Amino acid sequence: MKLSVVISTYNSPEWLTKVLWGYSRQTHADFELIIADDGSAAATRECIDQLREETGMTIKHVWQPDEGFRKCRILNLATLQAEADYVVYTDGDCIPRRDFLAVHAAEATPGYFLSGGYHKLPMDVSRAISREDILSGRCFDLRWLRDQGLPASYRNSKLTAGPRRARLFNLATPTRCRFKGSNGSAWLNDILAVNGFDERMPWGGEDREFGVRLINAGIKPRHVRYNAIVIHLDHARSYRDESIVRQNRVLREANEKNRVTWTDHGISQHQNENASQLKATAAAVSTPDC
Repeated sequence: MKLSVVISTYNSPEWLTKVLWGYSRQTHADFELIIADDGSAAATRECIDQLREETGMTIKHVWQPDEGFRKCRILNLATLQAEADYVVYTDGDCIPRRDFLAVHAAEATPGYFLSGGYHKLPMDVSRAISREDILSGRCFDLRWLRDQGLPASYRNSKLTAGPRRARLFNLATPTRCRFKGSNGSAWLNDILAVNGFDERMPWGGEDREFGVRLINAGIKPRHVRYNAIVIHLDHARSYRDESIVRQNRVLREANEKNRVTWTDHGISQHQNENASQLKATAAAVSTPDC
């Protein structure tokens, strides 16, 4: 089963490099990577070009100018580049365990989307992780992480649960099964049926709102919190604005209450743009020289 993996990023080439090393060690090999770049500077393109050559992975780079936080727009643009029928969404600060894509592929079921999570690391541990730590897989070993300074927590069970325990934890968790932009997946046809992400929404629950529309359209959520594992590298969040978070929540709750399935501010506007561009290009090619 081929997967299209959409990875959002913005001006964080050091973290993105670590993430791409993680994808170079996946046990599920049939995938493409699509970097959804919300206006990064040249260093990010250089990072992508280097890792593409170094790893041999298929990596597409979809970029838009930096005009503020426009993650939903770049996710929609990146999704239009997907060649697979199934799309995994994650972030450029989330290193995948080597079975991450294998889990998403195995759990993909018509009529469902998958909801994962991440294991957040403190900054000193995030910086300590090297290329070899990722390629060897030891950055997912709880004992090694504790030696680097990871605090004790019940959340660490995400890293130690085997397949059977992970399945039980996924069934028993009280956490509501919402779509997670850092670790979520859905069928491309379902994404298009709800018109992708709502581009009116800046940071703060925009992925949850997308999931609400999927559920309203009859697509059921399924947890992969304890078996589709990524570790989250720490970073500042200068874009956080509580007033925007509240505004996004109001929209999400209204859409949930009113059983909204479609946004007029989604992926279709770019499909139309692409169709117009293709039509213009075809016309230019077919016009004979005078």
